[in-house]
Amino acid sequence: MRRSAEFSVTVSRGVRAAQPDVVVHALRLESNAGNAGDDGDDGDANGPRIGLIVSKAVGNAVERHRVSRRLRHVAKTFVSGLDPADLIVIRARPSSRDATSSRLERQLGQALERVSSKRRASP
Repeated sequence: MRRSAEFSVTVSRGVRAAQPDVVVHALRLESNAGNAGDDGDDGDANGPRIGLIVSKAVGNAVERHRVSRRLRHVAKTFVSGLDPADLIVIRARPSSRDATSSRLERQLGQALERVSSKRRASP
């Protein structure tokens, strides 16, 4: 996910699931509604789009980059279980700076499960 508008829509209209180290926002686009203004990015139509938010509250640039790398690696393990129309935003909380990759993976999995169950429960 690269566009600010995609982040904004996912965070404002998506389903939210919080964990101690991460917060996950998820939104499923209706058919091709989100691709109407496509610039030709190849990745947009081929699968779920995942974006990361790692603010300065997490730490300095080195710490933020380390957290981003860990989250990106952990998120790859869940991509196959997501729908191609999914938009996912993963927001790192300050405590994620000290979290291990296995802990982040466990929390991300739990958050994605919760988001999925919330979507099934809503009309």
